[in-house]
Amino acid sequence: MSEPMTGGRLVSLCLSQENVRHVFCVPGESYLEVLDGLYDFPQIQLISTRHESGAAFMAEAYAKASGQVGVCMATRAVGLSNLSIGLHTAKQDSTPLIALVGHVPQAHQEREAFQEVPLAEWFRPVCKWTVEIREVHRIPELIHRAFYVARTGRPGPVLIVLPQDVLEALATTETPHVLPYHSSIVQPDVAAVEAVHEALIAAKRPLMIVGGGVIRSGATDSVLKVAERYVMPVVTSFRRFDAVPNSAAYYAGWLGFGPHRTLTEELRHADIVLAVGTRLSQVTTQDYTLPSPETEVIVVDVDPLSGVTAHAPKMTITSDADAFCKQLLASGTATLSHAVRELRQTRVQQLHRAYLQFSDARQVDTPRYVSPERYVNLETMMHDFVRTVPADTIVTSDAGNFFGWLARYYRFETPGTYVGPTSGAMGYALPAAIGVKLARPTQTVVAFAGDGGFMMTMSEMATAMMYGVKVIAIVVNNKMYGTIRAHQERKHKGRQVGTTLWNPSFSELARSFGGFGVTVRTNAAFLPALEGALQTEKFAVIEIVSNPSILSVGQETSENRP
Repeated sequence: MSEPMTGGRLVSLCLSQENVRHVFCVPGESYLEVLDGLYDFPQIQLISTRHESGAAFMAEAYAKASGQVGVCMATRAVGLSNLSIGLHTAKQDSTPLIALVGHVPQAHQEREAFQEVPLAEWFRPVCKWTVEIREVHRIPELIHRAFYVARTGRPGPVLIVLPQDVLEALATTETPHVLPYHSSIVQPDVAAVEAVHEALIAAKRPLMIVGGGVIRSGATDSVLKVAERYVMPVVTSFRRFDAVPNSAAYYAGWLGFGPHRTLTEELRHADIVLAVGTRLSQVTTQDYTLPSPETEVIVVDVDPLSGVTAHAPKMTITSDADAFCKQLLASGTATLSHAVRELRQTRVQQLHRAYLQFSDARQVDTPRYVSPERYVNLETMMHDFVRTVPADTIVTSDAGNFFGWLARYYRFETPGTYVGPTSGAMGYALPAAIGVKLARPTQTVVAFAGDGGFMMTMSEMATAMMYGVKVIAIVVNNKMYGTIRAHQERKHKGRQVGTTLWNPSFSELARSFGGFGVTVRTNAAFLPALEGALQTEKFAVIEIVSNPSILSVGQETSENRP
């Protein structure tokens, strides 16, 4: 470092050294020196959002889409509390994320100063690591370590607390070199892989579950080769549809909310489950009821115990997903007999056919309670959507029952084309789409949201307009918190409380923000609206008026049944 600089400018220098290109924030006075420092680094685009949750969601989705560490910033307790939903999402989704948070000057701490709480301690359960930098000369050391921690092993969020006085202090020491990040790949134990080979050869009904670790390691091709070698079906875990092409002959479908019953029954009767790059979460395992206690489970992941199942796995292997699959392909000399191969092939074909039938919107009759003059048939809408958007379209989504139609009827063919939260966070879709579009500007990005979730972060339409980020938001409007209403119908039929909503016109709001907006009330109007959204150079909102009596795929409200 040729001359002294403030701690804030030193933070900005460290971000530049880490090749950060976008930072998402709501500006705050506690980290004013970082903002000022970024003025001298024009290669880093600062995206000012309208709410810290939007900043965190953008950074988290940007990280997923770019393969880099996402960076967001906020001020003190009030800003960090709003960032928390994005940090929790990054934790559950294993997303590398850095949160830089300005804090009370050290001389004022422990007095319940303005907007003060112990930030590092507060967020320790949510983050992979939290650290408060108390001396200006340690800024480079700890920031570079934070980036290293965020992206190594099981990736996750790191919180860096920056007291205001540290950011205003002058650093006079030489700036250390960036902590080297070597993309060293965790290799599996060879003997353990041999044991897996023998188990799969001897199995009667093997099945493979793959997740986000496959996407991160680029293991899709290797996974399909493993499936081909052992002639076993491949299933994707919750909201990891794009880990393998859904048209692949060995693909049997996805696990999550509302999977097809043929698949869950197959998983129930599998004698060996090979789980690669997945946590086997509560949703994937259907509330920890699958696989069955009798099933031998083999877990392969960089952190194989990060998702503990209800039953102890037979074997855990610490390994990168792609490295494991390649080692497995090279292992063993034993092969399947012709009879066993034929038997397994029949099973694989049956499961793939069942998935194709389950996910084919063209085979779904219009539900009895959809009036073609008043509401949009979501099955038909998805069919039209799939055949219209570019093949490399990236889809982001909120949580909500509207998602059932997307999950069931949209077939993902390329890794990295779905970005959604396994945390079930509402308000994710729109800011996530903005983050994704900044990372991959040449691809079409479409956000799917319900009316409840969209309203939580719809102010980020202003962010999209301000920075010229062209994304499309499809808002399924049934004027209710649909997921909770569906639970009410199942548990307390006819006694709905607190789930009915009043909404503005989302299309008019989009236009008032300067974007493209259209309300769709019939299926005939959907394709022209979608084509208009694809052609416009502005962000777009397509408001879908859906029947409130159709709560989810296959569920109707009690008062609308004859």
